Formats: sequence, C-alpha cells, structure tokens
Amino acid sequence: MDWPQHSMERPTPPVVAPGKGALPVPPPADAIVLFDGKSMLGWEADSGRAAAWLVRPAHVEVVPGAGNIHTTRGFGDVQLHVEWRSPLPVAGVRAEGQDRGNSGVFLMGMYEVQVLDSYKNKTYADGQAAAVYGQFPPLVNASRPPGVWQSYDIVFRRPRFTRNGTLQRPATMTVLHNGVLVQDHVTLVGPTANKARPPYAPHADQLPILLQDHGHRVRYRNIWLRELSDDLP
Repeated sequence: MDWPQHSMERPTPPVVAPGKGALPVPPPADAIVLFDGKSMLGWEADSGRAAAWLVRPAHVEVVPGAGNIHTTRGFGDVQLHVEWRSPLPVAGVRAEGQDRGNSGVFLMGMYEVQVLDSYKNKTYADGQAAAVYGQFPPLVNASRPPGVWQSYDIVFRRPRFTRNGTLQRPATMTVLHNGVLVQDHVTLVGPTANKARPPYAPHADQLPILLQDHGHRVRYRNIWLRELSDDLP
C-alpha cells in the first residue's frame, strides 16, 4: 500500500500461465446458484428495473450503457465462484490498459475484484485482472487470452461494526484466478474506488453482489456461492 493508487510506475505482477482446469465448475450441493445460464431471475438493474443484459445460451453478456446489475438478495460472508470471458476480437486496434474487457465483481456492492483483459496488456498494477481494485494488485498475472473462459473463486469476509457504527474488524478477501492464488487473505482498507480510498462506513450485514457495466461486452456464466458462517475465530 506504499505506492500511490493507480501508479504506472508500480511493478506489475509476474505472469504465470494457469493450469488447464476444466470449466465450468459444477456448484457443490450446498451452493446457491445466482445465474444458471437461462434467465436473470434474482437480478435487477441499479434502478430497480429488470436487468437488461443479454442472456444467451449458458451465459449473460454486458450490454454497454445498460448499467450495473445486482442480486435482489443480500449476502455477507461467502465463497463466490464466477466465470467470465473478455471480448474477442479486442474492441479496436488501439484498445489497451483499462479499455480492454473492463468489468468488475463487487461483494456487497462496494468491494471490487477487477475484471479486465490483462493478457499481454499493460495497465496499473492495482487495476489489472484479479486486483482488489485500487488497493491490492494480484500476486501474479494468471490471465488467459481474450475469448477464453476464466474463473474467480473468492472467499470474502465482511467488515464487522459495533452497535454504535465503529469499525470492529475490516473486510478480508482471498482470491484464486484460474485456480491460482492471487489474493492471500488481504485486509481491505475500506470500499474500493477509482482514484480514491474511502474509509469504512457502517452498513448492513448483508448486501447484494454487483456486476459492473464498464462499457465492454464481458460475458459471465456459472455464478454460484456458498454462504459462510458468521462465526469468526
């Protein structure tokens, strides 16, 4: 956290080719399936209207300009599995940096794991794929090429607040990108944001999971989670 946020001078993580693990990963017996590839039931736009993303056989695609979507149900501590694919062909011969396959997975609507086409694509380290956006670059760059399905497995522990709203315990996150550990139980300094590091503010124990419309036709499929016990050591 000593580097300025979004610094292009910050060293980028080393590239590690992920294994060839088979996707999609079937949900376990106790999972809550958030997207089954058939409909957007259980999702809505930020406006409260029906989610306007494009549902195709087995996946949903961001419709640029349609806005973010989020679950109609809230969640706290979870193990979340998301599969995503950045667009191919890459939009525009000069598309680079943050303008390639940009989207995001937000826990509780405010703690983002960045989605980006980071395959042979230079950008600031804390904004590449699998970064806890603006806070923690991934340990390594385990990205697959655009047009190839990728996976995130996220273990998220929500922040705890006292009854008077004081932060008691910050949020933590562990992330595997294509089966490779890229965030090792990092402690978030607050909600994630662009060019800002806002402090924690008290909020509900359960809030929706959000997928971001950042103007690129990123695809998602096979989204499921397991709710984790609130009992922490």
